Amino acid sequence: MFKQFDLSPAILKNVDGLGYTEPTPVQYATIPPAMTGGDLIVTAETGSGKTAAFLLPMLQKLMSAPAKGIRGLVLCPTREIALQVQDQARLLGAGTGLRSLAIYGGVGITPQLDSLRRGLDLVVATPGRLLDHQGRGSLNLGNLEFLILDEADRMLDMGFLPDLKRILALLPVKRQTMLFSATMPLEVTSLAERFMLQPRRVIVGRPATPPEAIAQRIYPVAYERKTDMLLHLLQNTETDGVLVFTRTKHRADRLAKQLSRTRINAACLHGDRSQSQREAALNGFRRGAIKVLVATDIAARGLDIRAVTHVINYDLPNTPDDYIHRIGRTARAGGPGNAWSMITFEDTFLLRGIEKALGHRLSQEILPGFELAVGSVIVDEKQMAQRAEFVRRQSRIGRPMHARLGHAAR
Repeated sequence: MFKQFDLSPAILKNVDGLGYTEPTPVQYATIPPAMTGGDLIVTAETGSGKTAAFLLPMLQKLMSAPAKGIRGLVLCPTREIALQVQDQARLLGAGTGLRSLAIYGGVGITPQLDSLRRGLDLVVATPGRLLDHQGRGSLNLGNLEFLILDEADRMLDMGFLPDLKRILALLPVKRQTMLFSATMPLEVTSLAERFMLQPRRVIVGRPATPPEAIAQRIYPVAYERKTDMLLHLLQNTETDGVLVFTRTKHRADRLAKQLSRTRINAACLHGDRSQSQREAALNGFRRGAIKVLVATDIAARGLDIRAVTHVINYDLPNTPDDYIHRIGRTARAGGPGNAWSMITFEDTFLLRGIEKALGHRLSQEILPGFELAVGSVIVDEKQMAQRAEFVRRQSRIGRPMHARLGHAAR
């Protein structure tokens, strides 16, 4: 029970109102040491409840001291994650008197300036917009007591390291810092060593592995028949919400339009969409008004969309970590989920890397009517070596693989 964490009655009431009954493993492991004030590096699988694990102790400690400006800062890699964290902070902090705000780009800055002038206790921000405000002199971080880096590995992947260094230089040396990440590559560890004081490591579960409740499956398919297969899967499967991942923004746009023409309620989500378009797509998907959300990897991290019954990789991601983050959007809060991937001939080596990271082969299923794609996935190691040499020859020739194979251009 959450009562064991010595949380205030107001916060406990909010926790109960949100339907949280038992703390998740990462909350059990994180909240007690966080309450003592030490620095923490927390690694846990996606969907494990990390947001409440850092918000609850921070909100409690913010309540325990008199207000003196911005004392809590949560840095997030994307607007969507910042909004989601802020929404949780608002719900968990209701009735405490604490004031919080999400600060991010892509929207007008004036409302944010007005809120900052009125005074805040907690700011949830993307690095770029936070630095915009700092340059304007509209926020003061000199009294900061708590710093959270959410999805730290993603921020480094997205090239935020220079911005992070600039932000860290603005903060008091004496503070509590907590770093949360689903994976802990060497770059994240190196960053942590620069700005944390003897951090305690908290590792919950097996990092960089998907929840066991996800049923994973691969479907071999010829490249030019991917969209046909996707339509077949959507029209012949009982689903509540489907998240489809593509590799490019252009393909996400095109695929969402193709699905809509077949009377499937679909929308797309990627970095070139306006903030209002992104919010409309996410809100419609959460409400169930949109059945299929076609997205790039912007939706692979941090977003808590509980109604996702199926994740479909229209395109495989480039790394096993990205695959794990993508499929982690289903099977949230311990529920069941499905992760399906459409695999072409060119995806063979990406697939093998994913299977190596998972520690097992993924089961294949040949759909009736798509039998010509049986050879698209290689199960024989000799064939793999032969085709690897073929790919190397094509790269030396310089012609795109899809052009030489007669496929439509990506």
